[in-house]
Amino acid sequence: MGSAFVYAAARTPFGRFNGALAGVRPDDLAATALRGALAKVPALDPAAIGDVVWGNANGAGEDNRNVGRMAVLLAGLPVSVPATTVNRLCGSSLDAAMMASRTIESGDADVVVAGGVESMTRAPWVLPKPSRAFPAGDVTAVSTTLGWRLVNPRMPKEWTVSLGEANERLRERYAISRERQDAFAARSHVLADAAWNAGFYDDLVVPVEGVDLARDEGIRPGSTPETLAGLKPVFRPDGTITAGNASPLNDGASAVVLGSAAAASRIGADPIARVAGRAASALEPHLFGYAPVAAADQALRRAGIGWDDVGAVELNEAFAVQSLVCVDAWKIDPEIVNTKGGAIALGHPLGASGGRVLGTLAHVLAERGERWGVAAICIGVGQGLAVVLENVTAS
Repeated sequence: MGSAFVYAAARTPFGRFNGALAGVRPDDLAATALRGALAKVPALDPAAIGDVVWGNANGAGEDNRNVGRMAVLLAGLPVSVPATTVNRLCGSSLDAAMMASRTIESGDADVVVAGGVESMTRAPWVLPKPSRAFPAGDVTAVSTTLGWRLVNPRMPKEWTVSLGEANERLRERYAISRERQDAFAARSHVLADAAWNAGFYDDLVVPVEGVDLARDEGIRPGSTPETLAGLKPVFRPDGTITAGNASPLNDGASAVVLGSAAAASRIGADPIARVAGRAASALEPHLFGYAPVAAADQALRRAGIGWDDVGAVELNEAFAVQSLVCVDAWKIDPEIVNTKGGAIALGHPLGASGGRVLGTLAHVLAERGERWGVAAICIGVGQGLAVVLENVTAS
C-alpha cells in the first residue's frame, strides 16, 4: 500500500443564499472548481486522471444526480475521464477525498480529483408521487434546501427534529453558553477577514465567470460578541442559537487534486500533504454535532499520533455550539482551530465544505510549518468524518 498526497486545492468564493452566485447552476460551479484545481498543476495531462469523485448533498435538480460527471464534461476534460458522485450530506466532499485517497493507496489510480458542490439557492422543491392516478386533494411541494424531507413515519421523532433544535439540545447537554457561542462566531468573522486581507485565500479561491464576487460573501468584518448578542434566537424563544452563531445557507464548490508519490513527475509539482489517517463515526441522529469527536480520535489513532502532536485543526462550523463541544471534548487549544476563519463566516455549501476544510488545512500546515493537522466535519443524521494530514512541504 502506497500513500496518497494532496497536490493542489481550489474552490470558488462561497456565496450567500440568493446572493451573488444565485444565478449559477451547481454543475457550472463544480466545473469551475475542477478547472481551478487543475490550473494549479498545469503540467498534468487531464487524460491521466484516473477518476473524479465528487460530493453533493442534494442531487434532486440541476445537480443532475451525477454532478461529478457533469463537472468533468462541462470543464472540458477528456470524455475518457470517469466520475462518480457521493452523498454523505455535509461530509460529501471530505468523503470524496477519503475515497480518492483509498483509490490511490490501493494502486487503482495514480491521480484522482475529489471535490464537491452545492447550490442551496437553486435546490428545487419536490412533489411526492401519488399512490394512485389523478388524486383530488392538494399536494405540498417540499424544499430540498436543507434538513429532513418526506420523513418516514417509522423514524423516532427525537431523531428528526430540526438541525437547530438538535443543537439546542446539544447545548443543554454540554452546558455551552450563548456568550461562548457568540464569541466563537465573532472570532470566525474576524479571522476570515484577516486571512483574506493577508492574501491567504488568493491562491485557494478561483473566480466564477460572469460573477462579480471577489471573496466569500458572508464575512462580516465588524462582528463582535456584543453585536451578535443582539440577535434573537431562531429555534426556541429562550434558546441560544441565532443567525449569527450558526453557518448560513450558501452556494459554492471545492476541489482537491490527490496523487501517489510516483505521480509527482506526471503532475509536475511536489505534494503539499500526505493523507495519514481517516475515519467515519456515527451516533444518534440528533446528536450529529458531536460526531466529529470520535471520528477525529480514531483518525489520529490510525495515523499513529495523538492530539498533542496536532498543530492545526480545520473543523467545519455548522453551529458554534457543536464546534465548541468538539473542541472541549478533544481538550485542545482553541487557538489552533480554524485560524483562517470557519463556516460561520466563510459559508457552508453542504457538498463543498469538506473539500474546503481539507484544502485549507493543507495550506495552513504549509504556511505555519506545522507537521500534523486534522480536518473534521459533522454530518446530519448523526455522522462525522475526519482526515489527518501530514505536512510534507519541509521534508
